[in-house]
Amino acid sequence: MTYNFKLIYPKKLKPTPVTDVLRDLLIPRKWRHLLRINKQVTVNGKYRNFNELIYPNDKIELKINFVDSHQQEYPASKHLPDVVYEDDDLLVINKKKGQKTHPNLFESDTALNDCATYLGKSPYIVHRLDMLTGGLLLVAKNPAVVPILNRELTTKTFHREYLAKVNLNKDLDKNGTISFAIGQDPNDQRKRMVREDGLKAVTHYQVIEKDDIEKTALLKISLETGRTHQIRVHLAAIGCPIVGDPLYNPNFKESEELQLTAYEMSLIKPYTFSRITIQLPKNDF
Repeated sequence: MTYNFKLIYPKKLKPTPVTDVLRDLLIPRKWRHLLRINKQVTVNGKYRNFNELIYPNDKIELKINFVDSHQQEYPASKHLPDVVYEDDDLLVINKKKGQKTHPNLFESDTALNDCATYLGKSPYIVHRLDMLTGGLLLVAKNPAVVPILNRELTTKTFHREYLAKVNLNKDLDKNGTISFAIGQDPNDQRKRMVREDGLKAVTHYQVIEKDDIEKTALLKISLETGRTHQIRVHLAAIGCPIVGDPLYNPNFKESEELQLTAYEMSLIKPYTFSRITIQLPKNDF
């Protein structure tokens, strides 16, 4: 399968060697090597050596025909996802609370199964949301964009924002950072906990509004790391567990949903220099 990507080098950028432009696009080193030896990078319709410059307004075309397209197959669920954004390469859906991101064994009712129903083929997984967390979930429609998106995640180019409603069991500063290390809870395999020998975890929060009568607050959350249950563990650890959290809120009520939603994401569209921001409709959070 061959994937062709065309872009115009932005006016605001200075002339840059071909090899550095490809690096800036987060194209993997091995792929850059194959593009060079196969001469599959053209600028204004002609091959340009990798040490030569690309100038503003130059038209760049990349031919990607060396991608390993092997992937896990996700059977169609026969249910359509709630699509929030779509282009030729990406699909963003509003994952339902209580739904798994991807299946185990013979499951077919997860978010990726719904995406397979919509696309008519299996999507490529990029990141995950906890089963109880709702909101924006990004999948790739082809394998040529997967390593780019993975590198955006590791370089923090891909940003995600969450909204969480918490119980106020203590006073909170308007802005704050929680940086407790997180590891497995030895007494419950479902849970994580703050522990000194855990993995580094950093969570930033901003208080959006407080309800002094209910003693709750709405927080905007952003992450520097992506540990399992990170937001839930960190907020519980500072005495402000998320409303509706069955694992970390001692005042959990069976009738409540977890009040945690991935409401916004921002990323560079693969093979471009353009940032896109996707947000849930206001009535969905």
